[in-house]
Amino acid sequence: MRPVRFAALGDSLTEGVGDPLGDGWRGWAALLADGLAEEPVEFTNLAVSGAQTRDVVAAQLPAALALRPDVASVVIGVNDTLRRTFDIHAVAARLDRAYGALTAQGAVLLTACLPDPGAMLGLPGALARPLARRQRAVNTVVHALSERHGAVHLHAGEGAWLTDRALWSADRLHPGERGHRQLAVRFHALLTEAGAANGAAPAPEPEFPAPTRMAGLRWMATAGTGWVARRCTDLLPQLLRLAADEMHHRARGTSARLDVRAAQAVSTALAALSVSVSVSVGEGREPGVA
Repeated sequence: MRPVRFAALGDSLTEGVGDPLGDGWRGWAALLADGLAEEPVEFTNLAVSGAQTRDVVAAQLPAALALRPDVASVVIGVNDTLRRTFDIHAVAARLDRAYGALTAQGAVLLTACLPDPGAMLGLPGALARPLARRQRAVNTVVHALSERHGAVHLHAGEGAWLTDRALWSADRLHPGERGHRQLAVRFHALLTEAGAANGAAPAPEPEFPAPTRMAGLRWMATAGTGWVARRCTDLLPQLLRLAADEMHHRARGTSARLDVRAAQAVSTALAALSVSVSVSVGEGREPGVA
């Protein structure tokens, strides 16, 4: 009998940023892997820092399908919201394709909705609200597609854990070791409930001391500043325009129009996928697979 295979797709969150181990990162997926089965698990982490949904479909998905995993996680979307090219229709289509291709192979699919990056970074309201609107759109799509594809879905975009600073690293965007462990514990509980995990639950308490405040400040002043800048440079001009639009609508008392517009875009994106799936099935192809 071959070992259980677990492939993790995504960005820096799944890569393990915030949970250092040696010269690299460990993260929630690696912590979860050991609890999937009583016997050793073949774990492959395909996640790459900075990845967007297009990177998952273009590079990570083919690699994952070649592994024929028993369990596959696709946790992605925040980096899409931090780009001027953000398009909820494209995000929805890519996620549908990735989810469908993995479940068509028989993999147990893990997904998660994610926190709003603007709120996590503590941005001013006019800057934070457009990002929050984008993240809500992505989370709505992830919720709908997770249900469609029968995924084991974790609600990680809300809850008290978001405001517990002990769970987060210095950059405010990635969990620290304690936060990664909480994600692993929560995913393990859902998998156990679904009958898809029979190994021991990951330990919730950190293995290593938390970084000191000075170490966190040093990281932000060096690597952290560059990390944020690389991911936000192309967004900043557009974000300033979005903020100006936000303030204009707020002054006129028409902010609700922006929310309605975003909700309509999500509905249209999901409706387009429903039509696409119907056509694919009618032509004898697997839904979500090009």
